[in-house]
Amino acid sequence: MTDFPDDYEERVYAGVLGKVIAVYLGRPFEGWRFERIQAELGDITGYVNHRTDLALKNHLLVVTDDDISGTFMFPRALRDHGTEPTSAQIGQTWLNEIAEGQSVLWWGGVGNSTEHTAYLHLKDGVLAPDSGSIARNGVVVAEQVGAQIFVEGFAMTRPGDPEAAADLAERAARVSHDGESIHAARVVAALVAGAFTETDMERLLDTAVALIPKDSLIHRVIADVREWTAADADWKTTRARIDARYGYESYGGNCHVVPNHATVIHAVARSGGAFLPAMTVVNTSGWDTDSNAGDVGAICGVFGGLAGIDGAEPDYRGPVADRMYLPSTDGGSTITDVAREALTLARHGRAWARQPERDLTKNGARFHFSLPGSVQGFTVLSGAARVHNPGGRLAVEPTTPAITVATPTFIPAEARAMPIYGLIASPTLYSGQTIHARLRAGTGVEVRPVVGHYADDGDALNWVEGPAAAGDEIRWTVPDLGGQPITYVGLRATGAVEVESLTWDGTPTLTLTRPATAGTGHGTPGDAMWRRAWVKTVDRWDPHWPEPFRIVQNRGTGLLIQGERGWRDYTVHADVTPHLAEATGLAVRVQGLTRYYALRLAGRDRVELVRHDTVLASRDFPWEYGATYRLAIRAAGTRLTASVDDEVLFDLDDDELTCGGVALLVTQGRTATQSVRITPISVEETS
Repeated sequence: MTDFPDDYEERVYAGVLGKVIAVYLGRPFEGWRFERIQAELGDITGYVNHRTDLALKNHLLVVTDDDISGTFMFPRALRDHGTEPTSAQIGQTWLNEIAEGQSVLWWGGVGNSTEHTAYLHLKDGVLAPDSGSIARNGVVVAEQVGAQIFVEGFAMTRPGDPEAAADLAERAARVSHDGESIHAARVVAALVAGAFTETDMERLLDTAVALIPKDSLIHRVIADVREWTAADADWKTTRARIDARYGYESYGGNCHVVPNHATVIHAVARSGGAFLPAMTVVNTSGWDTDSNAGDVGAICGVFGGLAGIDGAEPDYRGPVADRMYLPSTDGGSTITDVAREALTLARHGRAWARQPERDLTKNGARFHFSLPGSVQGFTVLSGAARVHNPGGRLAVEPTTPAITVATPTFIPAEARAMPIYGLIASPTLYSGQTIHARLRAGTGVEVRPVVGHYADDGDALNWVEGPAAAGDEIRWTVPDLGGQPITYVGLRATGAVEVESLTWDGTPTLTLTRPATAGTGHGTPGDAMWRRAWVKTVDRWDPHWPEPFRIVQNRGTGLLIQGERGWRDYTVHADVTPHLAEATGLAVRVQGLTRYYALRLAGRDRVELVRHDTVLASRDFPWEYGATYRLAIRAAGTRLTASVDDEVLFDLDDDELTCGGVALLVTQGRTATQSVRITPISVEETS
């Protein structure tokens, strides 16, 4: 590309930030009509989640939401299937990443939720795009709003090329939608991609609408809305016209695309791409406020950049602090931040455009603060301080003698009871891993690394400090915390400090079992946080059995997953006691439900080493119900070595999967495990 934007990464960051802010802004009153918003909230000019006097959907600001998780989870197809994935491959990403009934989608039932309907088709073996087609699902189901709310992440990987963005978005949208929804998705994607290089919103709208059929309903909707916007001095007059001609009453289903697309176009056209007035129009107009605002936020975020978001009064950006959640079966990727996800998308965009890589992560640091104003989730947890980014670093300016600043690595306390969409996650940081930080502190200021972890009855948060910084560096290996999940990482300081970067590396040294000090959660053992550190995709895992891990799968294969993609070379051991199961085993390098290696006892007569459904090696091995077997897998580079009861049965090479967590596996039956132990492999052993 000759016109690849010089500020690409920063504009992607602004687009992701705009999307996230907008969803958080509109989520509390999702589904409200204009009249109710006016009566109870007035014009929307800032966050309203603090209004505890109203029956809002949520009062927590940073929440899980399908409009965020789908938008930034589905583009993982670019990572797993290349820069030009097909609809079928994006459908495979759905099956790998979505925990049924728990994550990403609105699970409203067949024929009621478009995405739930398509997901079940995919699970039954129907390939995309048939899974989302009108021929299979009917017009009303296929033309709901979801297609346009999940495409902005894809579009941000096609900077300056609206047509390429529209084509990619269409392939993604057809997994679950068809008809007018596809046209709407193409327009939204084209607006996002074109916003990287176009400076006039009217021209950008012309470009986007030219990418859909002239005889389509969406084409007519856009023409009407633009005409009304130009004619009406008051935006509320145009809103009323949209309601009269394209309101919900005219279309079937729970959330049809036409009224919502009209609202999106109105906000974008009325504001000329300016973020702040667009937020007022799209949110005050009502209907599907979180998804509509999310579309507009992404478009205007890219179009106006960070300058269009910064400086708002009240502050939109500060309270969010870059925080976001992407719950999926890849649980170690759930707790994330806007800067991290923006750079992931930007890497895909550069690969597609064949542009040189641009590394802003300071040699791969998880927290690098390189994007303007980014704080990557760091907030003050004790004491008082100003936390901001004056230019490529995190500045902490205390107003009390001692402060703790930290960022989440697991489900924080306020998010344990998440409204509407649940939060499933694994920690990102574990015992045995080494924290590194580079910083600058004033003379006499002591700075120490700190982690907060759940422990003790009631899942209270305990803090563990590391050694004081030596000069401008911190290096600390996290000690054994008894298997309890680490939920925060940060710093304690006695004065002002500037942090250049903070990260960790290495594989955990860790035993996962029921902790000796296991908490009971919110009065029920099933809510204990050590259990919630596992991503549960089995039918039953009850807390009251004597074994920490008695798991049951009624049909097909279920996994109990923990870990994250930073784990590469390690050995995992687990005891496995099958009870009336078709197969049971242990998995490594787990990246979801369809991407893992597993050593499994199968059919009561054999043992197999598999890559999901592909058998890499097999041999006879009679095994019995009720007997306990010690399973182990060593993953070092491309080499996989697997043993049962300390006897090596398989030793082979496979280069498909290079990283990921661990899991217990069961196929149609019950199995039990007392503990899972992970140990790193030294550099000398892997060479």
